Amino acid sequence: MPLRLFSLVLYGYVVWRIAPALGAAWMSAAFALVLVASFLTLPFAFQARRSQPVRAVDRVLAWSGLIGMGLFSSLFVLTFFRDLGLLAATLVGVVAPGRVPMPALVLISARAVPLIAAVVTLLGFVNARRTAAVVHVDVAVLDLPPALDGFRIAQISDIHVGPTIKRPYVEAVVEAVNKLDADVVAITGDLVDGSVRELAEHVAPLAGLRSREGTFFVTGNHEYYSGAAAWVGELRRLGIIVLMNEHVVLRRSGAAIVVAGVTDFSAGHFDRAEASDPKRALEGSPPAALRVLLAHQPRSAEAAEAAGFDLQLSGHTHGGQFLPWNFLVRLQQPFTAGLKRWRRMWVYTSRGTGYWGPPKRFGAPSEITLLRLVPALRPAAARSRRVPEPVPAPSGV
Repeated sequence: MPLRLFSLVLYGYVVWRIAPALGAAWMSAAFALVLVASFLTLPFAFQARRSQPVRAVDRVLAWSGLIGMGLFSSLFVLTFFRDLGLLAATLVGVVAPGRVPMPALVLISARAVPLIAAVVTLLGFVNARRTAAVVHVDVAVLDLPPALDGFRIAQISDIHVGPTIKRPYVEAVVEAVNKLDADVVAITGDLVDGSVRELAEHVAPLAGLRSREGTFFVTGNHEYYSGAAAWVGELRRLGIIVLMNEHVVLRRSGAAIVVAGVTDFSAGHFDRAEASDPKRALEGSPPAALRVLLAHQPRSAEAAEAAGFDLQLSGHTHGGQFLPWNFLVRLQQPFTAGLKRWRRMWVYTSRGTGYWGPPKRFGAPSEITLLRLVPALRPAAARSRRVPEPVPAPSGV
């Protein structure tokens, strides 16, 4: 009930600030009608995130609620910033009367809000529903063994198979990944939003992922919302290697690479025995091996670097998914997207291969990532750490 009341206040604010200012009765009525429809279908969006719609009408209502949620998000943000702009214009008008054409500014800005929100939502829908593009990333590793030069990891993350992402979407992702001819496929969590019973058939295409060394998976927070133990069993049944604070050692021409995985950063809140532990994930690994960690949340980086990892692959953030939420992600996570340095360790944060909630991506496109290990050049000062031999003194001195 409090959430419903809070939503009503937010929707009422947008209607109050925009509808009367549109300048035409039919525009005001149409705008209000769209907001009322969005508010009424909102519960179906939340319900769809907890269970899979089974009837055709349930699916229509779920899609409507989720699209409406994405549209309202943009409407609210734009309305808020419009009000800030109008306040600034009013203050300017007080200092310099007659300089700001307030009636025209109020009308134009009010009409711009629904127009921009509709365009952003439409483009965001198209971006979200297309198959994620491949992003190529070179990771420069110091003292990389020649046998591992060019080692390639295909990363997919945050697909969120659930109410609006089904088997055809997953099949398209699998087809795109298989074309990359990777050495390893890494799935860095938040694969599902629903139970094994509801979604097993839609996740099944992942069994077709191909690479030289196999497919590795780590849990994300949404696996724990959806029954992590059951999903771990199902993925192992599909032939996927699930890493729960553990590792495997891959060898190539005498060189070793450790691929380790930790449970989600928050896993300990669901099961204390499964608390995320990068140090434990490395126990018994070859000390001279290159160490790669799969960790759903970027904030595992501090513990991972302390444990001695060279590279961490994460997801979780969706890159913010759509503006302006990418700026807010930084309040919770150290990295939003891309390749960053955390002390001695590289961290790559995927923007995600699917989406969560509203089918909308704007300013944060989905991705399938192909990471390639390449040798890093040592700085000139570091290339020669050997102390020079003393030069003999000239004879007669």
